[in-house]
Amino acid sequence: MTDTSSNTAVSTQGTWGEMSERTRLRYAAERRFRLYGLAAIGAAVLILATLVTSIGITGLPAFFQTYIKLDVTVDAASAEKGSYRGLMFKSVYALYPEVTDRREKKKLRGIVSSGAGREIKAAVLDDPSLIGTTFSIWVRSSDDVDIFVKGQMDRNLPEADRRVKDNEVAWIDGLEEQGRVETRFNFSFFSSGDSREPEQAGIWGAVVGSFFTLCVTLAVSFPLGVLAAVYLEEFAPQNRWTDLIEVNINNLAAVPSIVFGLLGLAMFLNFFGMPRSAPLVGGMVLALMTLPTIIIATRAALKAVPPSIREAALGVGASELQVVTHHVVPLAMPGILTGTIIGMAQALGESAPLLMIGMVAFIVDVPQGIFDPSTVLPVQIYIWADSPERAFVAKTSAAILVLLTFLVFMNAVAVMLRKRFERRW
Repeated sequence: MTDTSSNTAVSTQGTWGEMSERTRLRYAAERRFRLYGLAAIGAAVLILATLVTSIGITGLPAFFQTYIKLDVTVDAASAEKGSYRGLMFKSVYALYPEVTDRREKKKLRGIVSSGAGREIKAAVLDDPSLIGTTFSIWVRSSDDVDIFVKGQMDRNLPEADRRVKDNEVAWIDGLEEQGRVETRFNFSFFSSGDSREPEQAGIWGAVVGSFFTLCVTLAVSFPLGVLAAVYLEEFAPQNRWTDLIEVNINNLAAVPSIVFGLLGLAMFLNFFGMPRSAPLVGGMVLALMTLPTIIIATRAALKAVPPSIREAALGVGASELQVVTHHVVPLAMPGILTGTIIGMAQALGESAPLLMIGMVAFIVDVPQGIFDPSTVLPVQIYIWADSPERAFVAKTSAAILVLLTFLVFMNAVAVMLRKRFERRW
C-alpha cells in the first residue's frame, strides 16, 4: 500500500515536472519569437531611416539657390529691342573690367545663369520706370557656381579635376567679399517648370501634370470600380462566369504596371489616336491599373456590412436596390474611400506605364488642362536622374522627397478616414 502511494506521488511529481518544463520551453519560444519580430521591425525602420536620411542629405542643397548681385543699366534702345541678354553681359563684365581676353570674358559671364537676362526683363516689365536708370538685381548663378558656393565642390582639388577653374574661384571669392553672393531658399523649385539648366529647373509643371492625371484616374476608376464591386457582391449570380471574372480581377491586381502601359499605347494612342503625353491618356492608363485595387477594397468593405442590415431593410419593404444604395454602400463608404486613396497613391508613384505613352518627353510649359502635353513627378524624377549635369543629382533627390511627402499624406488621410468613420460591428 505504501509502495503504491509512493509510486503514485513520484509519477505525479514527474508529470508535473514535465509539464512545467514544457511550459517553460513554450514561453521561452514565445519570447524568442517576439524578439525576432521586434528585431525585424527595428531592422526595417533602420533601413527606411537610412534611405530617407540619405535622400534628404542629397536633396537638401536643391532647396537653396545661389544668387549674384548685378548692377544693370537699362537704356531705352536696349529695352526697345529686348536686348536684355546683352545688358546682362555688360553688367557681368563691369564686375571685373580688367578681364579683356575673349575666352576669359566668356568664362566670366558663365558665372551667372543663362536665364539671367529673362530675370532682368521680368523686373523691367514689372516696373517700366527702371528704363534709363541703373538698378541692382539678384540673379541666379550657374549650376557649377551654385555647387561650388554650397561646398559640394572641393576647391583644394587640382584645377584639372574641377569644373570651376582657379580664375573663376578668384572671381567668386571677390564677389563674396563685396557681399554680392547670397544663398537663399529656392522658391523657383516649387514654382517653375522643367529646364535644361539645373538652376532653372522646377517641379511645378510635373506637380500640375500629376494633379490632372490623378483627376482623370479618379473620375474613371472610382465610379467604375464601385459599380463593378457592388454588382459582383450584391447582385451577380454565383456561377462559373462570375467566378472567372473574380479570378481575373484578382490576377489583374498583380499584373506588372508596364503591361497597362503597353495596353494604353496599343489602344488609346495607336487605335483611337488620342493625344500623346497628355494627362487624359495617362489618367486612363492609370485608371485601368487602379480598377482592380478599388474593386477588391470595395468588395471587402461591402462584405464587412452585417447581413442584419440588409435583412432589416428588406423587412420594412425596401427593394434590393434601395437596400444597397440607402444602407449598404453608405455604411461601406469609409472602407471604399480608404481603398480608393491607397489605389490613387499607388497610381501617383507609377512611372513605367506612363513612359510607354510618351509622358517622358521634355516639357517646359506648365500644362493648362488634361489635353496639354505634360509629365508627372515620377517621370520627372526619371528624367533628372538620367541627366549628366551634377546639379540634377540634388534636384532628383529633392523631387523624391516631395513625392514621398505626397504619398505619406495620402496614406495618412486613408488611415484617418478609416479610424474616424469605420464602424465595429
